[in-house]
Amino acid sequence: MANTKSAKKMVRKIARRTEVNTARRSRVRTFVRKVEEAIASGDKAAATVALKAAEPEVARGVSKGVLHKNTGSRKVSRLAARVKKMA
Repeated sequence: MANTKSAKKMVRKIARRTEVNTARRSRVRTFVRKVEEAIASGDKAAATVALKAAEPEVARGVSKGVLHKNTGSRKVSRLAARVKKMA
């Protein structure tokens, strides 16, 4: 357990940041899942629309520090490739 005044403050700060980051990560995952569901259903138009919505959301996750730059890039790239491959 934190002993010093500054350590106690850091515990409070970390708790707040964790809550915000959890919400952000969840939001990114939701958008990615929508793309994957559209791909699974075989609807290319819906998948394209979902990808267009997910791309900036992943980029926002990267800029906010929820995802690593390369991870975000890889996710978007793989989703785009899967959408492109659809009949």
